[in-house]
Amino acid sequence: MSYELQALIGTQELLAVAAAEVPAARVVPLAQGLALIPVTSEVLTGLQSDGSVRGPGGGAGFGWHSDGFELRLAAWSKAGPIACVEAEYFGGSGTQRAAVWVDGKVALGPLTIGEFEPSPDEGTPISRVLRRIGARTEEGRADEFETVGLGRHRTTAGWAEPTD
Repeated sequence: MSYELQALIGTQELLAVAAAEVPAARVVPLAQGLALIPVTSEVLTGLQSDGSVRGPGGGAGFGWHSDGFELRLAAWSKAGPIACVEAEYFGGSGTQRAAVWVDGKVALGPLTIGEFEPSPDEGTPISRVLRRIGARTEEGRADEFETVGLGRHRTTAGWAEPTD
């Protein structure tokens, strides 16, 4: 079974402001007052003011960021913390990368866990950034990832589909 996600995560209020600047963006509520914007190709195009995508290793460790993308994250983070996350898994192994912007700069990360690397004691990159932006585990939930509901869809495209 596979799982892939590229998303921005923050409070619903902050992401509503961000989405107003990017017409293709869709804010999807999560638990604990958080929400995500799935970063589809249309959203990514709207976020990139310079139109270019960096090569691997660019963009705070995210190969799909541009300078314009990071400038927007920095600007939005002045109103509240915003996380950028990516995950790709197949058959139980895969990778995660995550970072949090606060007050105009990267405050945590980028954190990365590679394929076949064990999860650190402090948690996976995504759980750590979720914790940094206010998510807390709940009884009976494995971690912040599960608690906020990031397992609800298995693909970025699945998060981007409108629901009734």
